[in-house]
Amino acid sequence: MSTALPACNEARPPIAHLLKGWRTNRKISQLELALSAGISQRQLSFIESGRARPSRDTVLNLAEALDVPLRERNTLLQAAGFSALYPVRNLEDPFLTPVRDALNLLLERHEPNPALLVDRQTNFLSANQAARRVFGQYGDLESMLRMCCGGGSPNLLRLSFHPAGLRPHILNWTEVAPIMLMHARQEAVSSGDEALLNLLDEVMAYPGVADSCQRTERNAKAQPTLTLDLECGERRLRLFSMFSTFGWPQDLLTDELRIESFFPADAESAELLHELVAGA
Repeated sequence: MSTALPACNEARPPIAHLLKGWRTNRKISQLELALSAGISQRQLSFIESGRARPSRDTVLNLAEALDVPLRERNTLLQAAGFSALYPVRNLEDPFLTPVRDALNLLLERHEPNPALLVDRQTNFLSANQAARRVFGQYGDLESMLRMCCGGGSPNLLRLSFHPAGLRPHILNWTEVAPIMLMHARQEAVSSGDEALLNLLDEVMAYPGVADSCQRTERNAKAQPTLTLDLECGERRLRLFSMFSTFGWPQDLLTDELRIESFFPADAESAELLHELVAGA
């Protein structure tokens, strides 16, 4: 349901701008969105033009149809004059004890392979001991994060691209750097995350990053997945990664958390990981 607004309303309300922006971002027509959200195209047109005010349920149905992340759904609700629906919690909240236990279990059971816990902006939250051993070859992980991030949040994009971070130790840097940036930009555009877009601009300004991305390399032989090739003494550690997310998040934290799990890409790399564990 929607409430008609006076036709003489001079300024379009914030919800009208935001909804049209999300529809444009998703590249779908008014008719497609209206059908997905269960409203008429005329009603959607009135909402986007500011001639009608959407109900709370209509805002949520449109956000669901547009696959808007939970944080931005709160923004849509507030722009329409309603209170936020999805709570903002942190991992120390007792309410999230089962979530925290599940995350710790995933990190621990992934040993001897590395695993990292990050948020949508790739801010570093936690890591298992295997990750600390693998990346700890090049220095203490927390110290490197402080060096690369300065006063900002510990962040894996900064750690990966900063000259004082992991970048000098990534053997196939010109191959993986453009792919990492492309995926991060896709995430930023898809989620409408301005902070992540600003972070990408910061990373692109690091010395040599833009030039490295222009000199993109590709494997001549097609591979099932791109690997991250790290120097490991005189040997090469080849890892590929997978991301895990929550299936039906109803909290901003669970909506934005990701676990990046690394796996050995060949037998030698699997042996190297076990040696690192034994060495520890």
